Amino acid sequence: MLIRRPSDVRPSEITPEQVYRDRRRWILQAGLAASAMGLSGWTDRRAFAQTTGVKLPAARNGAYVVMDKPTSQKDVTTYNNFYEFGTDKGDPSSRSGRFRTSPWSVSVEGEVLKPQTLSIDDLRKLAPLEERIYRLRCVEGWSMVIPWIGYSLSALIRRVEPTGNAKFVEFVSAMQPDTMPGLRVPVIDWPYVEGLRMDEAMHPLTLLAFGVYGETLPNQNGAPVRVVVPWKYGFKSGKSLVKIRFVEKQPMTSWVRAAPHEYGFYANVNPEVPHPRWSQETERRIGEDGLFSPKRKTLKFNGYGEQVASLYSGMDLARYY
Repeated sequence: MLIRRPSDVRPSEITPEQVYRDRRRWILQAGLAASAMGLSGWTDRRAFAQTTGVKLPAARNGAYVVMDKPTSQKDVTTYNNFYEFGTDKGDPSSRSGRFRTSPWSVSVEGEVLKPQTLSIDDLRKLAPLEERIYRLRCVEGWSMVIPWIGYSLSALIRRVEPTGNAKFVEFVSAMQPDTMPGLRVPVIDWPYVEGLRMDEAMHPLTLLAFGVYGETLPNQNGAPVRVVVPWKYGFKSGKSLVKIRFVEKQPMTSWVRAAPHEYGFYANVNPEVPHPRWSQETERRIGEDGLFSPKRKTLKFNGYGEQVASLYSGMDLARYY
C-alpha cells in the first residue's frame, strides 16, 4: 500500500467529500471560480511558503503551555485560512510574498481615554514577549498546536484606559488590494472584522501575537500582528491588524454578517453544537500520523474550559454559539 505524506494530500482528501463539495459550491455562489483565481493546489504549498527568518526572542511562559506535540513549522506556515489571499489552504503561503508589513501601525480608538496610534516596534515593546504553546481549532474540523510569541492583549487594553462604555473590542484587518488577490472576490464584505466581549479580550489567555516558532510572523500567519483566542474557533483570531476599536455595542463581525446561521459571534469550540453542514464532535490534527490516523474528540472550549468556562456562566451556548 502506498502511504502518502500529509504534505502530498489535497484539501478534498482531508475534509469529508460532501463537506468539501458544499464548501466549493458556496464559494462558487459567491462568484469565485478556481480557474479565475488560479488556485494553487495542496501539493504546491511547500514550494511557495513565505517565511521571514527574523528571530524574535521570547522567554517561554510555562503557565501557558499545552503538553500536546507542536505541529511542524512547515505545516503551520503552509496550511492556513487567510481569505484575503485566497480560499485554498495553500493560497496564503503562495500569494502573500508581496504583502507589505513595513512600515506598519495600529490605531487604537473608540471608547478609550487614551486613543493612540502605535508603530509595530512600539507595540512589540509595550510588554515583555512570551512564548506560549496554544491549541488552534478551526470550524472546518482541523487543529494545530502552535508556539506563539506575544503578550496578553490586556496589557494594551490597560494602557489605553477604556471608558465605562467600552463593552466590546473590535479588530479590523488590513486591506492591500495590490498585494491581496482575494480582496477581488466578495466572499465577505472587506475589510475583515472580528470582535470580543470586553471580559474575553481582558482574559490572560487572549494573546496579541507577533511571532511563531521563535520568529516574526510570516505574512500568511497574520504578519506583523494578530490576535489569538485559543478557546474559540480560528476565525475569531483576526490577522494583520490595523485597528483595534473599543465600542459599546456588539460589533457586526465579518462572518456573522456573511453567514449568521453558520458562524456565531461567540464561536466557542463546542462539540455539542454542530455546524449546519458538519459535526464538531471530532477533529483532525494536521501532521499527526498521516491521513489515516483516527480523529480526535473535540474538547469543549478547545481544552481551556477550566480557565474560561466561568465567562459564560448561565448562558445557553447552543443559542449563543
